[in-house]
Amino acid sequence: MNAYEASLLDWMACAYAGRRQRAAQAAQAVDAITWLGTAGHVLDFDDTYLPGIAHLSAPTAPAAIVMAARFQATIGEALEAYAAGFEAMGALSRSHRLYDGGWHPTAVCGAAGAAVVTARILGGDEATAVRLALLQAGGLRAAFGSDGKSLQVGMAAAAGVQAGMLAVSGAVISPDVMDAPDGFAAAFGARVEDDGRAAIDENWIKPWPCCLMSHSAIEAATRADLAEAEAIEVIVHPVARRAAAYDDVADGLQAKFSIPYLVAWVAINGEPEPKSFDRVNRHVQAFAQEQVRVRTDDTLGETEAVLLADGDEVARVAASLGSPQRPMTAEQLAAKCRLLAGDALDGILDDRDAPAQTLLNALSSA
Repeated sequence: MNAYEASLLDWMACAYAGRRQRAAQAAQAVDAITWLGTAGHVLDFDDTYLPGIAHLSAPTAPAAIVMAARFQATIGEALEAYAAGFEAMGALSRSHRLYDGGWHPTAVCGAAGAAVVTARILGGDEATAVRLALLQAGGLRAAFGSDGKSLQVGMAAAAGVQAGMLAVSGAVISPDVMDAPDGFAAAFGARVEDDGRAAIDENWIKPWPCCLMSHSAIEAATRADLAEAEAIEVIVHPVARRAAAYDDVADGLQAKFSIPYLVAWVAINGEPEPKSFDRVNRHVQAFAQEQVRVRTDDTLGETEAVLLADGDEVARVAASLGSPQRPMTAEQLAAKCRLLAGDALDGILDDRDAPAQTLLNALSSA
């Protein structure tokens, strides 16, 4: 299994498990693209591209699967289109610091990725599709910790498919929409240029269903005995703190973005799973409020976490499991997929000549 296949399979497992979540059920009333785009992201368990702080599969995979199925393409053709959209979105997301401006890069750049997917499947002009998609670029970090986070990804995927179909149908748009003084780059503070890097080589596949920027803190907590610690301090980079900004949490969605809650969860219950966020555990919440503090240090790496217990350093993680430096094994990925989808996706990508409708059927099954 190559890296694109692994990322697509990982996303499919996340979508399979996420399709009955509240946000996904609401999106199902709109269309299949919005539904699957929401379902694949709602658990915050899908793969993540750190240079762009974006989930590249989240909008591109649903576009590839639905459009390939709709137009009788094969699994191999869906994979090819997915890879093209994945890389186009990666190049766009890493060219600027959208995150710093309050934008959600997955949603802002996702429409462009889905547009490339659609144009590739239908044989349209990909550059035109991207420019049309940028007209609907948007998405806010303020939505994190709510249904809005996954819904804006689903909406971005749908917008990209619309843009791709418009391009195929003959719509034209000025190239200046990207680089003009009043174009995308200026509006979003971007510096758009493709440096030729392969985004798939820097992609993360998550072992835990919560904010990626909390993962090193989670892993650090697994390496220490914290149950008896009276004071726990977690030191992270400011970027990680902005991403996982909640201290006190009101529900399971907010808990996914709370470093104190997540460290407390590990101290009491061990590693989190999707069901860990069905509701707020009041015992964990009290432990987090009373005993866990977070501070930032900009000399650390963006994904690095240092853990202190009663003033002594007990663990340090530079890049957690699932990172490009420490990728999950095939066995670990298979275990994750089984956790999320049972045996429903076993061997689903083995036959590239099989109809892509097979993939959509697997995700749409009861």
